[in-house]
Amino acid sequence: MLNGYIPANRFLPFLSWTDIAALPNKENTVIVLPTGAIEQHGPHLPCAVDSVISSGVVGHALARLPTSIPAFAIPPITYGKSDEHLHFPGTLTLTGETLLHTILEIGESIYRAGFRKFLMVNGHGGQPQPLQMAARELRLRHGDMIIIMQDTFKVPNCAESFMDDKERQMAMHAGHAETALMLALAPETVQMEKAVSNYPPEFPCPTLSSTKPMAAWVSYDFGPSGVIGDPLPSTPEQGAAILDSLAESWAKVITEVHEMQWITREAPAWGKAHWHGKVLDHNDAASLLKQ
Repeated sequence: MLNGYIPANRFLPFLSWTDIAALPNKENTVIVLPTGAIEQHGPHLPCAVDSVISSGVVGHALARLPTSIPAFAIPPITYGKSDEHLHFPGTLTLTGETLLHTILEIGESIYRAGFRKFLMVNGHGGQPQPLQMAARELRLRHGDMIIIMQDTFKVPNCAESFMDDKERQMAMHAGHAETALMLALAPETVQMEKAVSNYPPEFPCPTLSSTKPMAAWVSYDFGPSGVIGDPLPSTPEQGAAILDSLAESWAKVITEVHEMQWITREAPAWGKAHWHGKVLDHNDAASLLKQ
């Protein structure tokens, strides 16, 4: 089904338009968008890793929420800005501009429907910038909207407890944590017999960084496998623990976003009529259906 890892009762597209129009307290209902990518993740993992992980974590987080917390996921963005991996077949990439405008259009649709809290959970490290730019522009357009973008792993979790120092410092792609999570979420897609370890060289500008590269890079710069890290020690049990800790933290985030109040600004920075256009509310829907 379209919802994938998302519980059916927490998947907004499974509601009718009249159901959505009738939702109470929409201004404090959290709309969650998982963002991922389709890109190479070494010879042992599928190209869908980032999309699977962001959707899987969001789904498990929503499943933990009590019914008193209004929150829904919308379909994930499974294509991302993945041009750093385009040397490898299977990578499907959008431009940063396309991704930015996609988020803006989705955000406007959410706003028109009456929702004011929009949370993006991003599973791909190559695209925070266009997502952040879209979030800032939406905030400029709508001073009563809260838009939050954060990467999947940037909440408390136990992933680093399973790693050695080198993996914590140097891993960036298809390493220990991603492999363990895939063993928990989609084990049938993992081919551990093909897993290899590969790290980039230490960056020769220690004032900026003595570990991860600070210069622009593409994954093929570090070798033909596409791996940047060590997936070999990963186990399904570690993946289950990481998933549990991430889901617990994201459930707390969703709850806090539902409860939070934030600065509101009445005057838009700029605008077009359709950004502020009226959509049918519950009373409109009820009157129309009686006709």
